[in-house]
Formats: sequence, C-alpha cells, structure tokens
Amino acid sequence: MASAASAPVYRSFDRAALDREYNARESVASFEAEHAKYVAVSEKNQREYFRLADIVYDEISGEKLDLYPAGHGSPLFLWIHGGYWRASSKDDNTFVVSGLNAHGFSVAVMNYTLAPRATLDEIVRQTRAAVAFLYRRRAEYDLADRGLIVGGSSAGGHLVGMLLADGWHADFDVPTEVITDALSLSGLYDLEPLRHTQVDAWLGLDDASIARNSPLHHIPARSAARLLASVGGLETSEFQRQTLDYASRWTAAGHRAQLIAMPNHNHFDIALSLSEPDGVLTSAVAAAIAATG
Repeated sequence: MASAASAPVYRSFDRAALDREYNARESVASFEAEHAKYVAVSEKNQREYFRLADIVYDEISGEKLDLYPAGHGSPLFLWIHGGYWRASSKDDNTFVVSGLNAHGFSVAVMNYTLAPRATLDEIVRQTRAAVAFLYRRRAEYDLADRGLIVGGSSAGGHLVGMLLADGWHADFDVPTEVITDALSLSGLYDLEPLRHTQVDAWLGLDDASIARNSPLHHIPARSAARLLASVGGLETSEFQRQTLDYASRWTAAGHRAQLIAMPNHNHFDIALSLSEPDGVLTSAVAAAIAATG
C-alpha cells in the first residue's frame, strides 16, 4: 500500500514528482546560465534599437511597457514574459526584438505586477489592459490598423491563453478580434496541477481561481485568431502535455492552429530563439502574418 507521502495527487504523480515536472529551473543544467543569455541579448538590443521606454499602459497599477517601433504601418507584436508570474521583467525580455524587428514588426514588451504582490486575477487584468491600450493607440504610434499579435512563454504563455479567452473584451472596450495571432510557448493552460506544487506558495490557488484562470477551460466558441503553439522537446512531460492538450482543444473548437516542433530546445532557449531573424519560431510568425496581411 502506498504511503500518504507517495500517493498520487494529480494523474499518476505524487507531490514530489509533480513538483519536479513543474520546476522549470531544475529542468536545465543551469538556470543562471540560461537567464544570463536572456540578459546579454536584451541589453544588446536595448543599446541598438530605438525604443519608447516606460510607457504607462495601466493607470490603476501604474505598470509600464516599452515599444520598439519598426516604421510606418508596421504590425505590432506584444511579448509577455514568463517567470511563473513572480519573476522577470520587460528589461530581460528585450531579446525578442531583434528577430521580430528584422521582419518588420514593431515590438512591445510589457511588465506586470508580480505575484504574490498581485493576484493572478490582477495580472490577467493588467495584460488585457496592455492589449487595450496598444490597440486604441495604434494610430498614435504609427502602427498598422489591425489587431495585435501576442506572444509569451511559460507564465507568459498562460497569459496569452487568457487573451484568447472570451468574455473580457466588452469590459476593455475592444473588439473580439483584437488578437489576430498568438504565439504561445510552453504555456500553463490548466492550473489544477499547480496547486500541488511549490507554485501555489505565491499564487494561493483555489477552485474558483483555477476555474477563472485556466485557458483550457475558456476556449471561445468562435474565434478568428490563429494559435501558433510550441514546447521544447527537452522540457518535462507535463509542460509538453499542457501545450499539446491546449492546441488539440483549440483545433477541436474549429479554430486555426499550428503546432511548431522545437525538438532540441529547453524551457528557456525556446523563447530566446525569437532573437534570431531566421529562427524557426520567428519565421513561423512572419509567414503567418504575411499569409494574411
């Protein structure tokens, strides 16, 4: 008979095994080395690309974003950082600019108030506020008269999923088609397993917050948005399952989706590959937008 300590808490995983599955930092040889690459490329891009820095997009929280313009009428890509909702910032996520800017995208990189200072509900609200702010000001910033392309990794992938959800657009006075395309990497689309891991220490999940904030359970009945989804082949089985489940549910609802294989990438360098103009993910985003204008 299994002891209480080894009893499954989610699917076939006991608590210790589930914690390992969702411990992204421990899934690589050195998180510090991976993060140092983020910082190095981000600092380089901040030196080399023109930016409109520290634009307050949300008067309630005072949170800010940086905008890297690509020229008249350029499409806008909004990048949402990961860090399990409690770490990272726009400043160490500027690495995305170089790859996307080379294809003519203006790029915005946003901050949000980190947990546990902010609840997950509040982080989701801020992300939606950033989208609404940028959409309403696309003429002011000389952007294309179209919806936004959004992207994010890990916790940022979760927030992308919450932007694709229905039921929030009227509250922010934006059309339901405000998101035209979404790149979601290694996302967390079902929060249920996280309540049994270390992540719950700063999220404080309960049944209601899980139900409200799990993108897997908020796939709209109708959506014109295209999902580009990917997860690293070197990531844990649960991160891989989450992406595959979400993409499958998205297509089952009749929506457009493309699953992009990244077999040789881990939880961190999959996002960093967006710094490469000829990278697989960067090229996929560019091709998707070029196909529809």
